[in-house]
Amino acid sequence: MNSKKLFIWGFLFVSVIGSLLHFVYEWSGNNSIVRLFTPWNESTWEHMKLLFFPMLVLVLFLFFKLPEQSPIPVALSIGTLVGLALIPILFYTYTGVLGFSVMAIDIAIFYISVLGAFLIGWFLKDNRELANRRGLLLTCLVILAILFFIFSYYPPGIGLFQEP
Repeated sequence: MNSKKLFIWGFLFVSVIGSLLHFVYEWSGNNSIVRLFTPWNESTWEHMKLLFFPMLVLVLFLFFKLPEQSPIPVALSIGTLVGLALIPILFYTYTGVLGFSVMAIDIAIFYISVLGAFLIGWFLKDNRELANRRGLLLTCLVILAILFFIFSYYPPGIGLFQEP
């Protein structure tokens, strides 16, 4: 599969799975294991899971599927970090300006953040030096996954973890 198709299919995969994840916790009957991977409340942090876990699945798949010299999984790992940063940046910027949130804008922020993640990945996909950073980026993603798990049950008392 060429890079263009991979990125398009990846974008669609993350967008669809991320959208569905919004409802999975409730569909599961509030299952405590499902809570680790899906938003269980309306906090910004919990909604970052909608982008993170589908991207993690895609990146891990590509780490094993593509040759070790391929920079694409690392490029998408960096894209994941950028997409995750975009969610709170965009949300708190627009709600700070308006003074309230709008569900349609919140939904758009998710898709804009996914698009941002894939655009960063696209622009970095040919950087062969990134292939040497596989271990570092994979470690960052694992640490983030652990933080998502921990903070699902023990969220810090700051705004990012509180429901708006």
